[in-house]
Formats: sequence, C-alpha cells, structure tokens
Amino acid sequence: MSSTTKHTLSNSMEEPSTKRPKVSDDKGHVSAPLQELFQQAKGFACTLMDQQFAKCMDRIDPLRHLREEFDIPKMSTIPTVDESLVNMADDGIYMCGNSLGLKLRSLKGLIDEELDKWANMGVLGHMSGRMPWAMSDELIQAKMAKVVGAKENEVAIMNGLSVNIHLLMISFYQPTKERHKILIEEHAFPSDHYIAESQIRLKGFDPKTSLVMLKSRKDEQAVHMSDVIDTIEREGDSIAVILLPGVQYYTGQVFDMEAITKAGHEKGCIVGFDLAHAVGNIELQLHDWDVDFASWCTYKYLNGGAGALAGAFLHNKHAANTRPRLTGWWGHQMNTRFDMSNEMDLAPGIAGYRISNPGFLSVIPVKASLEVFSKTSMAALRKKSVLLTGYLEYLIKLHFSRPKPSKTPDESGKATDDGDQIYIDIITPSNVAERGCQLSLLFNTNVDEILTQLMKRGTLCDERKPNVIRIAPTPLYSKFEDVWRFVQILREIVKCMRLQKMARSSDELD
Repeated sequence: MSSTTKHTLSNSMEEPSTKRPKVSDDKGHVSAPLQELFQQAKGFACTLMDQQFAKCMDRIDPLRHLREEFDIPKMSTIPTVDESLVNMADDGIYMCGNSLGLKLRSLKGLIDEELDKWANMGVLGHMSGRMPWAMSDELIQAKMAKVVGAKENEVAIMNGLSVNIHLLMISFYQPTKERHKILIEEHAFPSDHYIAESQIRLKGFDPKTSLVMLKSRKDEQAVHMSDVIDTIEREGDSIAVILLPGVQYYTGQVFDMEAITKAGHEKGCIVGFDLAHAVGNIELQLHDWDVDFASWCTYKYLNGGAGALAGAFLHNKHAANTRPRLTGWWGHQMNTRFDMSNEMDLAPGIAGYRISNPGFLSVIPVKASLEVFSKTSMAALRKKSVLLTGYLEYLIKLHFSRPKPSKTPDESGKATDDGDQIYIDIITPSNVAERGCQLSLLFNTNVDEILTQLMKRGTLCDERKPNVIRIAPTPLYSKFEDVWRFVQILREIVKCMRLQKMARSSDELD
C-alpha cells in the first residue's frame, strides 16, 4: 500500500465533530505546550488534526538536523512489517527510545578507527590515538557531567546500572537498629526492588520489616509527591536510604528529585536515584540538588546500544568518605596505578568506586552519543519534548477519550454504553513538570493484538502487560509527523478491530 493511499484512508475516517479533548484545567488554564501548538496552528492556517500542521512544525524545528545523526529503521528493514500495509521505502515510526535508543551513524566509523588502531599498534593503543583506551572512560566524563548537571569529578562511566547501585549501596546503606529501612516505590523496576531486598539481607535485616514501599492512591497509577514527602517525614527517622527513580518506568512520571532530596536530608537519610528513564530525557541538576548518589544506563535516551556502559554519580561532599566499599584496580589513582605496590592509593569520589577497566568497544557508543548531545542542550531538547508529548496527548484525547454512557435507552429503558468502543486513559501525569518524553496509554482491552498490528505497520513501541502501551517521541530524532502518523495508524487499527468484533457478534446472532 502506498503512502498516498495510506493517508487517504486515514483522512477519510470520520472526524469527531462534537468531541474535543479537554485542553484546560479546572481553573480554565490551557497548558503552555498547547498554547504554543494552537498559536502555531493559527499561523499555519490549519488545525492540530491536520497532517500539514505536523509537517509545518517539523520544518520550523530548530533541532531537525539532529535526526540526520541517526539510522532510522526503514519499513523495508523492520522484520514485523506487512508490506501490503505500508510503503516499504518509508521510514518506520520509532516510539521506543524509552527502551532502546537508535544507532548513531557515526558509530561504525568510530569503531573501525579503534579496531584499526588495535590491528596496527596492539598494546600501544592503551596510550595512543584520539581515544587512548586506558583513559577512554575519563575522556567522556565532562560531556556526561553536563547532561546530568554534575561536576566532572562527580561522574564515572562504569559497569551496568544495577551493579553501580549495588556498589554505592554497599557504602551508603549502613543500617542500625534504629535506622535500617530502605524506601522504594511499590512498583519499582524489578532490579531496584531486588537490589533493596538483597542489600537488606546482606546486612542482616529482613525486607519484611526494613523495606518501605510508596503506594499510589486507590484507582490511581502515579504517586502524589505530597504522599512521598509525607512518607519521608513520617518514616524518615528509621530510613537509612531513599532509593527512587527519577522517572518511573511504567507511568512515565517524573519525581521531584530536589524536593525528595531536601526532605530526606532533613530526616537524616541518604538519598539516591535510579536515573535510567531520566538521563537524556529531562533536565537534571544532581550537584545543585545535593543528591548523594545516582546511577543510570546509557542505552535508552542516551542511545548507547543494548547493554552499554552505565554512568554513576557521587556528590563531591562524599569525595573523601571512608565508608566500606568493594575496591578494584581501576579505583586506584592513575598516576600510581602501574607501580604495582599492592597498596591502594584510592582515587577520590566516584572514581574510587571503579573496579575494572572498561572495554574500549563499550565506551565508543557512549562517546558517540555524547558528541551529539554536545551539539545541543538539555534545555533545547526538553523544549521540543514538551511540545511533542503535548501534541501526542492532544491527539490521543481527541480520538480515544473514555466514552460517556449513552443517554439513549435500550429496550429495557436503561441507558447503555458502547461496549465495542476501545478507549485510552493516559496514566502519565498531565502536568508538564511531572512527565518526560513518555506517555503511558492504558487501554480498556488487552493490547497484544494492537501491538501486533502496530508492528505490522512499522510502528515500534512497547507494552507493559496486560493493557499499557508506552509511547516515547524522542526529541533527538522524532518528528511531529511521526506523532501524527502514529495516531492515524492507531485509529485505523482500532476501527478495524471494532468492525471485526461487530462482525463476529453478528455471526453469532445469525
């Protein structure tokens, strides 16, 4: 099916004539991103529902050139695509940067350069070339520090995310009889939950009494920040470590890290964050917020590739700490590391938590990504992200808002609902300050078939069973037209599913 045919099908679907999404809060205030989108649409002489609007937004996008830094999967290369449904020459619709970022075009050349160096000079590559392997991790610290709002010596590139949190928890979780608890969220990413449980057991305590879990309110998905602060104030005297996400992986909710850190410190707690879904997504100021420690992966919004090296942060106020830790050769000061004295000359700060030298092939993807980030700023990326997500939210609410009960009575005289309708609730907070790139779409049906049909049409996103699909337009490479195309495809899928269901019902009646 050609792109022209595809768009004709989309545009021919009945537009909602009376239904419009709620665009203001209870006080009548329209969100800042929607205000800007409406203003732009007025200047373009079109509406937000028009494809032309998305095309115009892409034309004026000051970051549009950054898309050229990435390999965008083509319909012809996505293995799930049904070629009868798409134009195989088109770009796919990639909405999965919250799970795995796209490959950078520069990566192959950078890898080849280091492989050639290895081939041509062997062991001398440790100290030679543009990226001496022995210092490869340190050479990209400054760029990483800029992304997370840290001092250069507060950041290290090492290990994996969970390994880094374990290493830091060994030092900073020092439970006592009076202060032995770890505060996490009830629906933490499994790895964080396992880390907390295993650290508690490692120190001789019981998770049943030492693990405190934040809970959302009844029938709600996101956690109220007031409830987080209240829990810290209520339980804080017994909490040793607060370990929370910067952005919640399931709902996409951004946690107020500055407020949490302040509240935790006022109660004498150590405060650390898992920034897997936050780094490269939202603006971070780890040093200024006085965060004690943090760690993050680099394969989501930082586009480092599956299993890429992680990052870690330790505030400078802990640079000279003498807490217990696991040590290794790479935590030894560089200027005396090769003396082989077997007397540890510990590097200060987070550098002293490094264990082993990183493989140079693992450093290169992170290096390539950070070079792209250095061509813009987190403020600029965030500005575009707010508009992309606001646009997505508007279109989802326009076409998939929860239906109201019908006022038309059936034969029994009772009002009826349209039971065949598929609707979506957005469980990510609507407040721009409480969300990043991702919107989590909660369907009133199992999403397996919806996801399958999306993938057949070259739309890559992911699900969290049984009925959530996560969509993350990413400002480095996503276009406004990607958002428009995604919503049109979703509409087509839902319409087809509804017609199929009605046909089956009719057959059963016959």
